[in-house]
Amino acid sequence: MNQRALDPQRPDPDELLAEVQQQERKAVRGKLKVFFGAAPGVGKTYAMLEEGRARAAEGMDVVVGYAEPHARTDTEALLLGVEILPYQFVDYRNVRLKEFDLDAALKRRPALLLIDELAHTNAPGMRHSKRWQDVMEVLGAGIDVYTTLNVQHLESVNDIVERITGVKVRETLPDSVLEQADDVELIDIAPDELLERIEEGKVYAPELAERASRNFFSKGNLLALRELALRRTADRVDAQMQDFRRENRVRETWAATERLLVCVSPSPLSARLVRAAKRLAASLRAPWVAVYVERPALRLSQADRDRVTQTLRLAAQLGAETVTLSGQSVSEEVLSCARERNVTKIVIGKPERPRWREMIFGSAVEEIIRGSGAIDIYVIRALAEEAAAPTGERPEATPVRWPQYAAGAAVVAACTALAWCAGLAFHGPIDLTNLVMAYLLAVVIVATRFGRGPAIMASALSVAAFDYFFVPPRFTFAVSDLHYFLTFGVMLAVALIISTLTDRVREQALASRDRERRTAALLRLSRDLAAIRGKENLLKAAVRHVAEVFDCQVIILLPGPLSHLTPREAKVEDYAMNDRELAVAQWAFDHDQAAGLGTATLPAARAIYLPLTASRGTAGVLGVCPAQPQRLADPEQMRLIEAFVSQAALAIERALLAEEAQQAWVQVEAEMMRNTLLSSVSHDLRTPLAAIEGAASSLVETGTALSEDLRRQLAETIYDESERMDRLINNLLDMTRLESGGLRVRKEWQPLQEVIGSALHHLEKRLRGREVKVTIAPDLPLVPIDAISMEQVLANLLDNAVEYTPPGSPIEVRGTRAEGTVTVEISDRGPGLPTGTEQRVFQKFFRAVPDGVDGARRGIGLGLAICRGIVEAHGGVISAENREGGGAKFRFTIPVEGTPPPVDARG
Repeated sequence: MNQRALDPQRPDPDELLAEVQQQERKAVRGKLKVFFGAAPGVGKTYAMLEEGRARAAEGMDVVVGYAEPHARTDTEALLLGVEILPYQFVDYRNVRLKEFDLDAALKRRPALLLIDELAHTNAPGMRHSKRWQDVMEVLGAGIDVYTTLNVQHLESVNDIVERITGVKVRETLPDSVLEQADDVELIDIAPDELLERIEEGKVYAPELAERASRNFFSKGNLLALRELALRRTADRVDAQMQDFRRENRVRETWAATERLLVCVSPSPLSARLVRAAKRLAASLRAPWVAVYVERPALRLSQADRDRVTQTLRLAAQLGAETVTLSGQSVSEEVLSCARERNVTKIVIGKPERPRWREMIFGSAVEEIIRGSGAIDIYVIRALAEEAAAPTGERPEATPVRWPQYAAGAAVVAACTALAWCAGLAFHGPIDLTNLVMAYLLAVVIVATRFGRGPAIMASALSVAAFDYFFVPPRFTFAVSDLHYFLTFGVMLAVALIISTLTDRVREQALASRDRERRTAALLRLSRDLAAIRGKENLLKAAVRHVAEVFDCQVIILLPGPLSHLTPREAKVEDYAMNDRELAVAQWAFDHDQAAGLGTATLPAARAIYLPLTASRGTAGVLGVCPAQPQRLADPEQMRLIEAFVSQAALAIERALLAEEAQQAWVQVEAEMMRNTLLSSVSHDLRTPLAAIEGAASSLVETGTALSEDLRRQLAETIYDESERMDRLINNLLDMTRLESGGLRVRKEWQPLQEVIGSALHHLEKRLRGREVKVTIAPDLPLVPIDAISMEQVLANLLDNAVEYTPPGSPIEVRGTRAEGTVTVEISDRGPGLPTGTEQRVFQKFFRAVPDGVDGARRGIGLGLAICRGIVEAHGGVISAENREGGGAKFRFTIPVEGTPPPVDARG
């Protein structure tokens, strides 16, 4: 038995540890205050700025990170005289967007930062996709934040707002963001006053005010949104009160709001108690919880277990939170749960047992009433037919375990024999007190190994054997001294108490072992799901764990187009998802409720289908077809399955969010690449075109008046610039083939010397005026390469060396061999590569312009990316580094695989 069970007032060590850890996190994290409203125009930004100015007047370092005054003069006036961070401007689809500059805020590090519109979606290319993520990073840096939020932006009420207003709100944030706020201030005005402000043009421009009043800002919509905001604020205040009570160890009930608790038992009366509690909760507009306490020592029949399950299911259908507790004392567990949840009223059934049984065994109802303190107790009597029905308090009738009884008798006989032999060994009878201890030890052994029934029998046999064999006169049950009757009575009572306590400890140990097994199963699932990446791997792991723990067939279905479910992962091959089963799963997905086997919805199904509900909605459905359907009637099994489903849902949602983030990043990267490509291509095409146009116009307009040398120079300019355009277009086409997988290398055994010579000849004009030193190892073998594409690699590297080095500087080409490879190096004596760009130079559109080199006329950054693609297509690697003494060195290695064909020496 744990210490808390012995002392209910003793705090839970795990709770204390969690509280300390939470306080440590809060100590280093900034504080978040949310100005919360029902709709735009209620004055959230005004209230935020006004309070920010008040903090600044107190000497606090206050900065406005982002504020949207919406052209409201009174709000704009509050921005005067306050430091405002420069906004970050982003060009997106020909629109200049104004965004909060996160890096500037972190660099400035004010004590308080004012950031408007918490649910805002950032422009593509920003660090975070949502502004609330920016705020979380600011808070993590220890900066306090004031921000604003409307109720329609909360994810949990998104569908409710859409049904009320007919408008789908696109910008939402998780409810957990609001729950993490240190303070929430409701900015509330009456709907009529807000409509009056709209008509006066204080919220929207006059031309938009009338349309807004007819649509989103109708009085009915505003009333509904106001109620949503008030309820969420009330929930927040209630949560703060609960936190205060927990942190300050307040055990008394604070009746700030009504909460009900109804006690559920195997009695037929429980269903009526649940209905009565529902009516009472509805009249009080109060939340309520249905509690069932399992007692390890009480074994219920299958009918009683089914009744408990049905009653808890009824409570859940009526809107209650269902809780199952475990303990020896029903009253202690119920009262502890009631105080933890600040319950003000408890509904229990009137006991129907005889009074004498309550006096002997105690009454949970009496104990709850006496220990309730400030909690009101409602006792409801049973109807005649309910009182006559079985109460469920009797243990399940089990067959007599004769071998265990026989073993208990054998232990007592062995104890008697040992005591008799010990007396013979010591030449005299053993002291009777020692004999009593020996028999009590035998009772403990029997209770530990065989249970309560054999232990009670062993207690009686121990007293009888003690009297018959050791109490004078021996070998008779007659007693010479009446004092021995007291000894017999005390011995029997102590033996019975010890057997009962030992059996209770044994039952608690078994229950603890079951809980440990369930906890270990959940821990294994959580660890596996946390370590696995990829949606498909997560589905496989979830299915495997559920199937192993519950001995069942499992299937996971995820929504496809039009939210139609499709099977994605199953544990067994023969899990047949016919149209009927698929329809049940679809119903569970559409209604976010369990359906199928063991439920009240479509119970004729082969399996039970549980929705994978996460913070953003239902991610899919998990189907469970147990080998033993009756296991679903066990509340503990269903709770464990639901826990597994919850873990799987969170993991799947995490995987989906990762996929969405990856897709969003791909889109952002594609947009950035497109902009870079258009900018670079337009510039690099315009430069040679301008040169060609200028030279051609000179030839056309004044060709006859020009000298022969000048005409030749103009013609060469046209030729050179057209070649430059040709290289640019070819690079673009080659990059397109590489990206689409269309580049196919045709390897043939080639002498590398010829390929290098061809590349040098191709760039003869570009290399004019430079010393090109070529060093080829004499033992260089034939190499399996695509000569055309490899020549392009060499040409691009040589052209790169010419482009980024001073005119007349030397270039070196070196070819060597190693074990199974051939390496080519191209080195120059230019300014080299900027530090840290040695790997990035092979990325698309990246141009590493060294200091002192004009980068305005350079290429678009595809040449080296194409080199890497071609070399890797040959199975090789390419790298870049700076040389000692200045300059850059590019090196690529090609594997030499296979045996080259024989060379005819006669040729």
